[in-house]
Amino acid sequence: MKAPPPKTMAPDDEADRAFMRLALDQAQNAWLLGEVPVGAVIVKDGVVIATGYNRPIGDHDPTAHAEIVALRQAATLLGNYRLPECTLYVTLEPCAMCAMALLHARFARVVFGARDPKTGAAGSVVDLFADPRLNHHCDVTAEVEQAACSALLQDFFRALRLAQKQPAHPAHDARLSGIEVTELDIEPPIS
Repeated sequence: MKAPPPKTMAPDDEADRAFMRLALDQAQNAWLLGEVPVGAVIVKDGVVIATGYNRPIGDHDPTAHAEIVALRQAATLLGNYRLPECTLYVTLEPCAMCAMALLHARFARVVFGARDPKTGAAGSVVDLFADPRLNHHCDVTAEVEQAACSALLQDFFRALRLAQKQPAHPAHDARLSGIEVTELDIEPPIS
């Protein structure tokens, strides 16, 4: 007997925008920690059940993308690795790793804000969600609150580039001031 097709969740534009704004709040948390500002929110039956933001640098974990952080939290909360009645809202188009994790978890729907022309796996570079060779597919809604999501990322990278151009304030170095240093004038402490 063949399994029934996954339940399709109809998009609600107003709700999508509201949940994406919550994902944007999560992205701000990532920025405050020096991470690329991507945020995610998982919703089931109209209720937020999990949130996440990028943490790969701070966690020393290349898999700690916003989607994965939220996905782990939701799976633990629901006590199941399958989340077929859930929707993920994320501020940036999922990469291939995150897309496959969402497909394996059997998400019904994925909603994202900004497109990722370098690693996007929901249509920008590849579209894993619609690949007919895969055994599960998600409904995908793109570019919800796109302007705000894109602006946040652009502002972050602009600030990062500006900070990298600023000269570091090195500790005083006698060689920089033209003073020749031949030996220290400091007595070692007596033990």
